[in-house]
Amino acid sequence: MSQNELSTLYAGQGQSLWLDNLSRALLEEGRLAELIQNYGIRGLTSNPAIFKKAIVGSPYYTDDIAALKKAYDDVESVYEHLVVKDIQQACDQLRPIFDESHGEDGWVSWEESPRIAHNAASTVVSAERLKKLADRPNLLIKVPATDEGIEAFELLIARGISVNVTLMFSLDQVKRVFAAYVRGLKALRASGGAVSRVRAVASLFMSRVDTLVDQQLTEIGSQKALQLRGKAALALGGMAYQHFREVFEGEEFAEMARLGAREQYLLWASTGTKNPDYPDVLYVENLIAPKTINTLPEATLMAFADHGRIASTLKPRLAEDKKVWAALAEVGIDMDGAVGHQLLDEGLDQFAQAFEELLDAIAQS
Repeated sequence: MSQNELSTLYAGQGQSLWLDNLSRALLEEGRLAELIQNYGIRGLTSNPAIFKKAIVGSPYYTDDIAALKKAYDDVESVYEHLVVKDIQQACDQLRPIFDESHGEDGWVSWEESPRIAHNAASTVVSAERLKKLADRPNLLIKVPATDEGIEAFELLIARGISVNVTLMFSLDQVKRVFAAYVRGLKALRASGGAVSRVRAVASLFMSRVDTLVDQQLTEIGSQKALQLRGKAALALGGMAYQHFREVFEGEEFAEMARLGAREQYLLWASTGTKNPDYPDVLYVENLIAPKTINTLPEATLMAFADHGRIASTLKPRLAEDKKVWAALAEVGIDMDGAVGHQLLDEGLDQFAQAFEELLDAIAQS
């Protein structure tokens, strides 16, 4: 596939590619601009692990860290004011896409502190602070899909703040998040707010699902269980997309749509393949559908540009996904319960660890 063909994914299939990475090197050395221009990148996501990798040991941040440590006593404020420059610059580079698409794409996601993942009130306050600090219209605040995060998400939508709901690993989370979005829009409308000016996406993680479920299927060991390896994440994606269509193409959302409200697109996250036995574009080629987003690490983006296949793959597979979903339950895999809960806890722990290590590195620099 040529770079130009990759750039036609949005026009031909209605799917947007976002980059799952952000660093000052990416910005200052012109790589983000190149990916936007030549590889069809239409948005960007970041998280504490990405910022830890970007900042620790990088000469691009040394002078700013020293200056900010003189201005702010607490290291978390230093961190926020350090990375907001990257967030703002990324927003500015993606602003033309934001304007051309009338706010459908061109977004940059900034994740809140993992320390407040289980505090709805603090999540709302933090989101308002980060939005004001960044001062860019194309900023999405990333909020985790914990119980408290979903509560905060609804309140933020009601206040007109655009959100990327992250760390989603189950169909139950998808259903609850979509329902919270619709309620939030109704509250925004009731208060006189413009529902057309708010945007939300729902980040459903892929490869981590297969990593855990494949382990469980191997432990079960039956022929039926073993044949399901490598299929759980894609089936989850298919079931989630079916629910997306039921919610946002149904009568309940029709009135909001007439007022200009946008659907909450599913965003496929964790799309870099972790199992070396699986194709490196497994979670890209097989999740192509209109009104979806795939956020890719650069290595996966390059692999897709090199040998990926662009075709509508998700909608034709929905019947098969239902069968796989049922088969997983039959062999004892609890996708909405044990699997979803374990992966959410692990995801929170991973980001919390990266965040604390980053703050320690800033404090010691």
